[in-house]
Order: sequence, then C-alpha cells, then structure tokens
Amino acid sequence: VPLPVWSPSRPCLSVSDPQWYAARQSIRLDPKGKSLKDEDVLQHLPVGTTATFYFRDLGAQISWVTVFLTEYGGPLLLYLMFYFRVPFIYAPKYDFTTSKHWVVHLACMCHSFHYLKRLLETLFVHRFSHGTMPLRNIFKNCTYYWGFAAWMAYYINHPLYTPPSEYTTILTTLYIHHLVRSKTRKIPYPTKNPFTWIFLLVSCPNYTYELGSWFGFTLMTQCLPVAFFTAVGFIQMTVWAKGKHRSYLKEFRDYPPLRSPILPFVL
Repeated sequence: VPLPVWSPSRPCLSVSDPQWYAARQSIRLDPKGKSLKDEDVLQHLPVGTTATFYFRDLGAQISWVTVFLTEYGGPLLLYLMFYFRVPFIYAPKYDFTTSKHWVVHLACMCHSFHYLKRLLETLFVHRFSHGTMPLRNIFKNCTYYWGFAAWMAYYINHPLYTPPSEYTTILTTLYIHHLVRSKTRKIPYPTKNPFTWIFLLVSCPNYTYELGSWFGFTLMTQCLPVAFFTAVGFIQMTVWAKGKHRSYLKEFRDYPPLRSPILPFVL
C-alpha cells in the first residue's frame, strides 16, 4: 500500500508541539528544494531504502478563502463609501449627495459587479491547490487592493469630477475561471462558449479578460489612479501568466505552440 509522505490528517509534529499544525509544515527532500505535495507517496520519490526529510516552518497560515474574501470585500465596501459620499470624506455640504454624471454611476456598478463576481468565484468557483497562505501576506494584499480602491473611488466620486466624452464597457472573466477550476492538470481548450475561444491564442485568458476590463474602466473614467492600477495589475498578471505558461510547456509536450501567456502574439 503506498505510504503518503504527508497528510493534513496525520498529527506528525503537531503531536509533540501544537504550534506545528499541518498547514504550516513543509516537508522536503532537499533543504532548498520544493515542498512535497500531500498526495506524494514514498514509493514514487527519488530515494533509496533510506531517505532524509527536511522540515521547514512556513509560519502562521490563513486560508485562501479568508484571504480572498477580505481582499475583495474591502474594495467593494470602500468604493461604496465614496460613492454614497459618507461624512468626513468630502466637504460636509456633499454628505450623502449623488453625482450628476451618469458615468459615475456606471463606474460604481462596474466596480461593484467586478468585486461581487470575485467574491462569488471565491465561494463557489475557485479550487485551491494549497489551502493556506502565510498570514503576513494578507496585510500586503489588502494594502494593495484597499488602497487602490480608495484612491480610485476618491477621484471618480469627487464632487468636482468631470467625466470623459466617450466610454467603453467592462468584460467578465467568470466563465474562464469556471473552465479552469478543476484540480486535475490538463490542457484547457476552447468550448462552444465564445468567451473561451481566446484559449486558441493565450494560456491565461482570465488575465487577458481581466486586463481588458480594467483597460475599459480606465477609458471610461479617464482617471489617473485607475490607469496606474491597471498598469501595476498588468505587470503582476504578466508575471503570473508567464509562470503558468512555462508550467504548461514543461508539463505537456503537446501543448499548442501558438499560444502566448497573456497577449496574443505579443506577450
């Protein structure tokens, strides 16, 4: 019977010291190597009759679901606070007033829909290969999402905000997230849904659509903080997309050669 190297249900080190709970334990064959997966078995590892395993403390952990709900719930609430102009944000005479520009209301609907979609994806769509992440990361991530949301919302909902002359619409990535939700590693291919056809050209269409939505939001609001957020997001999503693209190429020999990481034929 294959013997698992590690399973969260096994007490292991946590028996001798409760602080080493399962999620913060990393077991490796090499001190500088990658952590062994929960499903790895001893018989399939590159070891002989004896093996040395190295333990590393990953630090305090927090579930990915909690992280995402916090990351995405904050921007949603913060933006609405600026949209409804709650007291102490703008001058008192503007408290609980509404903008006369319809683009401001459209921007609020698009922004709210975007983060509501992300919250619903977190609860019902996403599947996480690792159940937790370091607790310290939530402060960094929340600073990024919450800070940019407040910065954008302040200017878009400002009483003196002047809307642009032309607008565009916002794209959605819900179906793409649903298509790649499985934990089973396989090459994603287009389906009958038109939103998946971009899989013919890119490895990470969810990032492509995400970039397109924020680019559209930038054109619609023509607000500098939104443009800056889009640029920073594009850089980060490009890093993630390239990493996933390399992973696909390494794992699947028959991976479609025409696909780019995030932008067709470009990047």
